[in-house]
This record gives sequence, structure tokens and C-alpha cells, in this order.
Amino acid sequence: MPFTEPIVETLPRYPVIIGGSREEGGSGQAACHIYPGTGSVTREIRMAGPADVDRAAEAARVAFPAWRSMPGDKRRNLFFKLAALLEAKAGEFGPSLIAENGSLAMVAPYIGHDAAQKFRYFGGWADKIHGRTIPMWGAPAHDYVSYEPYGTIGIIIPWNGPLFAATMVLAPALAAGNCVVLKSPDLAPYSAMMLVELMLEAGFPEGVVNLVTGGADVGEAMVTHPGIDKIEFIGSGATASKILTNAAPSLKPVGLELGGKSAVIIFEDADLQLAAQKGLTGAVSANGQGCVNGTRLLVQRSIYEPYLQMLTSMAGHINVGDPYDPATTMGPVISETALQRIVGMVERGVDQGGRLVCGGERLGGDHGDGYYLPVTVLADIANDSEIAQNEVFGPVLVVTPFDTEDEAIALANATDYGLGAYVHTQNLRRAHHVTGQLEAGMIHVNGSGEAMQPNCPFGGFKRSGHGRLGGVEGLQEFLQPKNIWMNLADAGS
Repeated sequence: MPFTEPIVETLPRYPVIIGGSREEGGSGQAACHIYPGTGSVTREIRMAGPADVDRAAEAARVAFPAWRSMPGDKRRNLFFKLAALLEAKAGEFGPSLIAENGSLAMVAPYIGHDAAQKFRYFGGWADKIHGRTIPMWGAPAHDYVSYEPYGTIGIIIPWNGPLFAATMVLAPALAAGNCVVLKSPDLAPYSAMMLVELMLEAGFPEGVVNLVTGGADVGEAMVTHPGIDKIEFIGSGATASKILTNAAPSLKPVGLELGGKSAVIIFEDADLQLAAQKGLTGAVSANGQGCVNGTRLLVQRSIYEPYLQMLTSMAGHINVGDPYDPATTMGPVISETALQRIVGMVERGVDQGGRLVCGGERLGGDHGDGYYLPVTVLADIANDSEIAQNEVFGPVLVVTPFDTEDEAIALANATDYGLGAYVHTQNLRRAHHVTGQLEAGMIHVNGSGEAMQPNCPFGGFKRSGHGRLGGVEGLQEFLQPKNIWMNLADAGS
């Protein structure tokens, strides 16, 4: 039975939205968007170009004074209205989310509801941004701090979770009083397009949120644009390096949420079945294409083989197939290029001494021309090998044994990344000790990413970026403190 094809009529039409004007094409090149489930074209889209970035930045600057001065309660109410719309239309995001990158029908409504929660949480902050006073030493004086928006934030989001990433940044940036130029990715453009349309429907003033869909040229134009005051980038380290280079001449601040190679440490006292279920999510969540997925499994030697057997058995029950089918639990990777790169890394992992436990080859037959790979597990992987140290960004897990607690900590930290980490143990002392030693920005004990709520800070150590999104820390990323001192001494004293 052939896999379902996207229905073009259900997909958003406007890749450029500037100052409230919806435009069916930008000034850039036309590009065909490919649906990874079948390898077919969904639509030819005329992308934005640098000229559109100019117009978007200008629209944001025009809108900024009124948005900044809007009373907090009115901004809060707009956020709550948008959240209600997102909840009511969560299911309508499905066609866009599936078509753009092969997200699953079973998770699409959750992503819409998650977006609503972010706007509810940060909407609650919009009327609570206030300064503080500082007691002065010496001569009489009054000193206070105010917190003010930057102006225009340029937001560059990735293809693997555009709606999740866009709302993660939009909600705090707008709550803080900034306006926004948002770049929707050319590989996965649709959900961000739908989101911005809903924001206009909710009543956000024209120019507060502007959308430019495009590739690297659009991102570069945003980074170098004098009318954009800060960049928030979510994506790869390689692209982040280019962004920092382009931002350097103007000293423009840049927030970075980058990749990871998150360790999952399974101790011998762990609930083995739970640890196998949670370990498997590193390969399955976002079709293995999540930056914080736990894909580097460190297993205590006394349970190493039983754990591998349980993990392999569970992997055999993962239904890889049509993203439109509610029974599907894992879909395709984003492109043919990505698929070939992943398979190449697996082959080199085997050449370097890894044991292929399951998977490793492209799925054909009923899967047609889509970009499908089964859950792939490589055991006995040296921690310093290519596949243990670098992001695969596909449904691939690597497994390495350890003997002692200290060895597990050392192995987990022996990477350039530090985004997430996961620990499985029933020992409370061990849980606190190990998490305290791990070099990562988000650590879960006996879990696999459940606590990525909007009220929790999220971000990385080391090459996984800097800055935080989520929680009060995420709000502060988009506010600048201003200190004001007033002399209160008597005249002539």
C-alpha cells in the first residue's frame, strides 16, 4: 500500500509575512520543498531574500515603540488569546508538521499544545517585568535598575523542530517587549508560516512578528543587518561559527542553542526495563533528529549484555513507516543526503570495531523512495571514536560498557558537547553525586526528556552553546539591565 502524500491545499501559502502583509513569494530563489516520507515535492516556494530582510527589519523597528510601551496586562492578554487559539487549532498543525519534516501524526497535536503552554507561561511574565533598587554606600543617593528590551530580535530556527523552536524563542522575546524577524527553514517551512498567521489572527500588531522563509543567504542578511539588535540561533555548531564570525564586526550579541551528544548512564541498580525504554527514545524521538536526544549509552558491565538484549528486543517493535498513520512510531530522516551520511557513519563505526546489534541499512520495499532507517544499535563502541563523539542526527544508538561510577562520569564528560545527560539508578546518593559532576545543561534522572517545560531553563555547556531558553532565565536573555544612580545629597554639601 503506498504511503500517504501531503495534500498541498492543507499547507500554508505565505513564506513571507512582513508588517502584517501576507506574501505568496519572496525576492529570493524558487526552491522545491521535498516531503521526506516519499521523496516527493510538496510545493515550489519562492524564498525570501536579503531585500525582504531589509523590509522585515524596518517593519519591526517601526512597530517597536508602540509594542514596547504597551502595558504589560495588554501584552499578557494577547499571549493568552494566542494560547487559546493554539489549543483550539493544535490538530490543524498536523498537515504542516508532517509534510515539512516527517513528524508523526501521533505527536503533532502535542506540539501545538506545547506551543500554547509557552505563550501562557511567558504571557504571565509580561505584566511582571520590573526593576529593583540597590542600597548605596557613602553619600546619600538613590540607585535603581530597570530591565529593557533590545529592540528587534532575529530568530533562526532549525528544520528538525521548527514550531517547537520558534515558540521557545518567540514567547520570551515578545514578552520582554522586543519585536521579531523570524527565519523559517527552507527544509521545513510550513509550521512557522502557520504560527505567524495565527499570531496575526490573535491580534498581534503589524510588524511585531515578521516572517522570512529562506536559506543561508537570509540568515546571513539577518546576522549582518544593522536594524536587528540580537540574534538567537538554534542549530548546528558549524553554522553557529559562521554566525559568530558575521556578527563580530558589529559586536552583535548572539544566543546559541546547539547540538549535543548526550550520554545515558545506566547503573546496575537501575530499573532495567525502564532504562531500556527511555534509552530507546534517543533513537525514536523526532525520528532520531533531536539535539538533546540521549544517543550515547554507557552501561555498567555487570548488566551490559542483558541490557543490550532488552534494548534490541524493544527496537524490533518500533513501527517505522507512514508518518500519517497514527500507528507509526518512527518516521523518515530529513533527506537523502542525511540518510547517506548516517549510513556512512554507521559503516565507519563498524569498521572501527563496533558491533552492529540491529539496523544499519536503509528500508526499502513498502517504504518506497522515502528516507527511512530502522533503529540502529552499535555496541562495544570506543568512547573516542567518530560515532561516539559526533552527532549522528538519526535513529542510531551507540553503547559502551563501564565498570565504576567515576569511569561513567569521565566517559560522559569526555566530549566537546554538554547539552543533555540522563542517569538511571535507584540510589539517591549516586543520583545526586553523578548529576553534580556531569557537564551538561539539562540532566534527567530515570527519564528521557519529559521535563522540557516552558518554566525550566534549557541550554548547553561547552560546544552546545550558551544562554538559556525557558524559565525566568529565558526571559532575561531578551532584557538588558540599565543602572540609574541619583545624587540625593543637599545642594552645596
